[in-house]
Amino acid sequence: MELPIDHFRLLGVSPSANAEEVLRAFQLRLDRPPKQGFTYEVLAQRSELLRLSADLLSNPVERQSYELALIEGSSGLELSSNREVAGLLLLWESNASFQAFKLAKKALQPPQAPALGSGRESDLTLIAALSCRDASIEEQACRRYASGADLLQEGIQLLQRMGKLVEERKTLEFDLETLLPYRILDLLSREKEDEKSHQEGLMLLEDFVNKRGGLEGKRNSEKIAGLNQNDFELFFLQIRKFLTAKEQSKIYVNWYRRGSEDAGFLAAFSLIASGFSYRKPELFQEARKYLRNININGFDPMPLIGCLDLLLGDVQQAESRFRSSSDEKLKDWLDNYPGETLGALCDYCINWLKKDVLVGFSDVEIQTVNLDDWFASQEVQIYVEQLETKGALGIAKAGFSFLSSLAPEQQIDNNSSKKLEEQADLPMPGGALDEILKGKSFKSRFQSSDAFLRSDLVKNIVSKYYSTFELIKKSDFKSFILKRPIYTSALAFVGLFIVGTGLGIIIQRKPSENNDLNKISKSEFVKPEDIKIIDNESSKIVNNKEILGLNKLIPLTSVDPSSQEIKFLIESWLAGKADVLNGSESQYLSSVARTSLFNRVIEQRKKDKLLGQRQIIDANINSINIVQRSDKRIAADVELDYQDKRISSSGEILSETVIPSLKVKYIIGKNKKNWQIVDYISGN
Repeated sequence: MELPIDHFRLLGVSPSANAEEVLRAFQLRLDRPPKQGFTYEVLAQRSELLRLSADLLSNPVERQSYELALIEGSSGLELSSNREVAGLLLLWESNASFQAFKLAKKALQPPQAPALGSGRESDLTLIAALSCRDASIEEQACRRYASGADLLQEGIQLLQRMGKLVEERKTLEFDLETLLPYRILDLLSREKEDEKSHQEGLMLLEDFVNKRGGLEGKRNSEKIAGLNQNDFELFFLQIRKFLTAKEQSKIYVNWYRRGSEDAGFLAAFSLIASGFSYRKPELFQEARKYLRNININGFDPMPLIGCLDLLLGDVQQAESRFRSSSDEKLKDWLDNYPGETLGALCDYCINWLKKDVLVGFSDVEIQTVNLDDWFASQEVQIYVEQLETKGALGIAKAGFSFLSSLAPEQQIDNNSSKKLEEQADLPMPGGALDEILKGKSFKSRFQSSDAFLRSDLVKNIVSKYYSTFELIKKSDFKSFILKRPIYTSALAFVGLFIVGTGLGIIIQRKPSENNDLNKISKSEFVKPEDIKIIDNESSKIVNNKEILGLNKLIPLTSVDPSSQEIKFLIESWLAGKADVLNGSESQYLSSVARTSLFNRVIEQRKKDKLLGQRQIIDANINSINIVQRSDKRIAADVELDYQDKRISSSGEILSETVIPSLKVKYIIGKNKKNWQIVDYISGN
C-alpha cells in the first residue's frame, strides 16, 4: 500500500525541524498512543513506523537524500502489507481523515478483506469509524454539509455491514440526523444547474417535515434533528428563498393533506404568488379553496378572498367580502373612503401582494405591484372573460359610476384632504408572514388585525381623469352597456386601463418626506452636493469622492467581471453601508446589494436611530482573491482593514472595534443583467 503522506507529516514535525526536534516529537508520539481500543499488534507497528521516520529525519545524509527525492516529485510512503493498518492509523492521526477513511473502507472489501473476527478486521473497522466522523466534521467546517452527510452515510452502511461497533454507529447516526437541516440548506442553495442536488434537497425537506408532524411539529415531543419549533421556523425562513413558488405550492399541498393547517395557508399564498407572477389566474381558484378551509381561531379569510375577487375583475364581490369581515377596524377603515371603494380595495390588494404574498420565492423578484399590467395581460383577459359576465362588467361599472358621479370640488376640498391626512396613522397591511418566519409562532400570523392602509389614490385618479369620466357620463354610457353587451368586456378593460394607469402613477410617486430611509434610490447616482444628512445628530456633509469613480462601474453588468471590477463592487457596498449606518443617504447601495441584504442594512439603521445612535465604519480592502466563479455566482475572499465606532446622539463614543486584518468571504450573484452582493461571511 502506498500511503499519501511523507515522513514529516507522519511524525508530525515541520520540514525545517532539526534532529533534536524530530526526536522530541517522536518520543511524544510514543507516549501518547490512541486510546480507542486498537489491538496491541497495530500499536506496536505504529511505534515501529514512527521510529523509522525519526531515524531517517535525524540522519543528515539520509534526510538530504529524502528531501531531494521530494523536490523531484516523489510522494507517498510504500508500506508492506503487515504495516498497512498501522500506516492508516498514523494517517488518521495526521489529520488526513478523508484519505484514511477511503483506504480503510477499501481494505475491508474483497479481495483484500481481512479474515472475519481477526484483529486486522477489528482495527480497520475502528479506523474507518473514527476517520469517517472526523472527515465529516472537516467538511462541515468548510460548509460542505451535504458532503459531510454523505461521508456519515458511508460510515453507517459500512459498520452495519461489518456488524461491529454499535456505539460508534449510533454516534454517526446522531451526527447525520443533527446535520440534516444544514444538508438540506446546502443542497437547495446550489446553482440552479445542479438539478440533481436540488431534487435531493426537496426530498429530504419533505421527509424532514413529515417526520416532525407538519410545520407545526405535532410530533415534536423532543428535538428532531436538533431543532425545536423556533429553531425550525428560522431554518424554514432560510429554505423558502431557494424554492420557486411552484415547488413550494407542491410541497405545502402534500403537507396540508397530511394534516398541517399552516401548510394550507402557505399553499394558498404560493399559488397566488405563482398565479400573479406568471399570469395564471386559474391558480387563484385553487388558492381560494385552501383559504376557505383554514379553521384556526382568529383567522379571517374574507379580506384575502376579496383580494382574489378583485384580481379576477369582480369588484362588487370583493367589496362584499371586505364588508363581511369579522374585523370591525377593517370595515371602519373602508368606510373612511366614501365613494372611493375601488381605490381602497386596489390599494389594500397591492400592499397585501407586495408585503405578504410575493415574498420568499426564488423566482419572484417584484419591487412594485402593478395591477394595470396584470389586467392588461392577455391570459388574464381571456380567463376573466370565461367567468361570469358580472366580473368584467362589475369592475367597469364600479370604475365609471362612482368616479364620474363625484364633482371635482368633492375630491379636493379641505374636508376630504383632512380626512386623508387623519388616515395617515393607519398601519399598512402585510408583513405578518415575514415576522412569523423570523421567530414568531406560525399560528400567531392569524391573530393580526392591523391590516390597514392609507392612500389618496382616488383623489389623484379623479383629478387626472375627471374630464374623461364627465364625457362618459354625458354620453349615456350605462344605457350603451346594457343595450350592447357584446362590447361589455372591451369597455370594461378600457375602464380598467384608465384606473390602472392612475394606480401606476401613484405607486411610482415620490416617497413621503417623513420616511427618510425610504428615499434611497435604486437607479440613480448621487452627486456630492446632493448628499444630505438624515439624522439630527449628524450635521457634516458626507465626503463621497469615491462615488464619482464608482458611477461608471455601478451597476456592474460585465459578463465576466475582472477582479478589479469585483473589488469596486465590494468597495461600493462598504461605502454605501457605511453611509446609511452613519445616518446619511446612499443612492447606489440598492444597486450593488440584493434586496434582502439592502433591507438588512436599512433595518439596522432604523434600530440605531430608535436608540439615538449611529455607526461610523471605515473599511479598506487590503487584498482580494476570487475563489469561485461561474456564470451566475462569484465567491471572493477579502482581507479588510476594519474599524467601527458607535456614537451616541451627544457625540459620545459608546464602543469601538479595530480589526487590522478582517477576513470576509463575499458571495456575488447575477440578478438579471447586474452583479450584486448576495451575502457575506466574516471570519472565513
